[in-house]
Amino acid sequence: MAEPESPHADTKPRTDSSPWNWLLLVPIVVPLLTPLFNHDEPRLAGFPLFYWLQFAFILLGVVTTTLVYRMTRSRGRS
Repeated sequence: MAEPESPHADTKPRTDSSPWNWLLLVPIVVPLLTPLFNHDEPRLAGFPLFYWLQFAFILLGVVTTTLVYRMTRSRGRS
């Protein structure tokens, strides 16, 4: 008995070799650089540097992910 074909047999293999993907390392590496936030000053709205810098790291991750997505998405989609 013949084995049924996969519904995805005719699709092209996925390629994730875009150089833009390297940019995704930035939001991973930057928060690991502890000398950046190993201070109490400056304060922003009464919050020490550590706390508001964590929010900045989240924003960095969102911006970086959005940029990489927009630069690597398939141009054929509308």
